[in-house]
Parts: sequence; structure tokens; C-alpha cells
Amino acid sequence: MISIFQAIILGLIQGLTELFPVSSLGHSVILPQLFGWHINQNAPYFLTFLVATHLATAIVLFAFFWQDWVKIIQGIIRSFLAREIRKDDTYARLGWLLLAGTLPAAIVAVVFQDSLQKLFASARVASIFLIANGCILFAAERLRKRNTTKRETGEQSDKRIARLGWGQVVAIGTAQAGALLPGISRSGSSMAGGLLAGLTNEDAARFSFLLATPIITGAAIAKLPDLFQASADGVRSAIIVGAICAGLAAFVSVRFLVRYFQTKTLTPFAIYCVIAGICFSAYLTLR
Repeated sequence: MISIFQAIILGLIQGLTELFPVSSLGHSVILPQLFGWHINQNAPYFLTFLVATHLATAIVLFAFFWQDWVKIIQGIIRSFLAREIRKDDTYARLGWLLLAGTLPAAIVAVVFQDSLQKLFASARVASIFLIANGCILFAAERLRKRNTTKRETGEQSDKRIARLGWGQVVAIGTAQAGALLPGISRSGSSMAGGLLAGLTNEDAARFSFLLATPIITGAAIAKLPDLFQASADGVRSAIIVGAICAGLAAFVSVRFLVRYFQTKTLTPFAIYCVIAGICFSAYLTLR
């Protein structure tokens, strides 16, 4: 089972690493084994714990970008009533683009749910995928189209994002689906896709955070009833504490990253993933 102390540590780690492009799921799988914690990562309660911490992160993201989401929801309703998506309606188009970008990960999660869940208990597999995640970030920074767009307001950023093509958004959403593998970062994959589509680091991060909200929320809502099942008996308090810690850490993370990507790149995170993945893999092999 998960103790309160373990829940606090894992919640903080999840909240920090979910938005940083270093894979929260990978760290949640690897670190308990490095710490020597006897947590059954194949058990239903562990998946429920992960879902609860992810829901807390989604709530923080929605709150942080609530003004955007109000405009997006209004735009979707407006286009639905008009039965068209006008090119000059930024938020209607952005809303439908987000829905299109969410579909690939949702489909993969439903079809391969059982197979993916088996990987949650393998820290060695997560370590290898963490190295792969670093390589993806390196490649995205090296291959991306250089964009000299100066920093502007959030609304201007949304307008640039809304100019993405449908195929580009589906490709970014497909890249995001890779985060269902422990060690592959959701935010890192979607940001990499955004960079290759021509977005700046700042716009790619913004789109990644917006794209994360519906897929994380949907997955959490689907699994949250498990929190009230018998499988959660004895760990319910730990799950709630972990979720609160994840939410607090996520708030700190998103505030930092929104400013960080105004001028910085994915390269430091790529370096970390490769080095950490190699070290974790070596330790787990030799211990």
C-alpha cells in the first residue's frame, strides 16, 4: 500500500514532472523502486492514485488558463450553432483543433489500455523510454523551423496556434499518445510536435498545456469512480493527500514553465532525460 509520506513524495513528483517534459509517469514508476518502496504498481489502487494526481494537475491547468477555456467553450458553441468554423473565429477553431488533437491519445488509451498498464510496473522499461524521450526532445530542437516571432499576449499566441492545419494537430495529438508509455513525456511529445509544425517554444508549450487538459480530465473522470471501490480501501486518504500535493506542485510548475519557454528551449530537459535514463537503467541492472 501507499503511506501518507510516500503519497506526498509521489504527488509532488507527479505535479512537477507532468508539465516539465521529463515524463511524470516514468518517474512515478522508477522512483518507488529506486527508493526501495514495496508498492504493488500492478495493483488497481496504484492506477487510481496516478489518475487522482493527474486530475489535480488538470484542474490546475484549467484554472490557470480559465480565460482561454471560457473563450474556447464559447467558440465551440458558437460554431456549433452556426454549423461552421469560421477562419476568423480564433477560439472556435482552436476549440475544434484541441478536440481533434485529443482523439489519437484517447483511441490508443482505450484500445491498448490493458497492455499499457502492464508496463507501469517495469522501471527498467521506463528508464529506456526516458532515454528515448530525451532523444525526441533533442531531435525536435535540432529539426524545428526557426521562428523569430517576438513574445506577445496570450490572445496573439492563441491566434498563431489556431492557424495550425488539421493534419498538423492530429500529428501532434498522435505524438502526445506516446506519453501513455512510462518514460515518454506527454508535454515533451506534444511540444516537440508543435516545434516541428513551426510554433515557437512559448506557443508550443501553451498549446501543450491546453491540449493536456481534456485528455487528462477525460481519463481521470473515467477512472475516478475506482476511488470509491473496495480496491482503494486503506489508501483513500493517501490518494487524496497525493492529489493535493500534485496540484500544488503543478501550479508552481506551470507558472515557471510559461515564463521559462518565453526565452528558453527543451535542450536542458533533453540532457536530463538521457543522463537520468542511463543512470536509472544502470542502477536497476546492477543492483
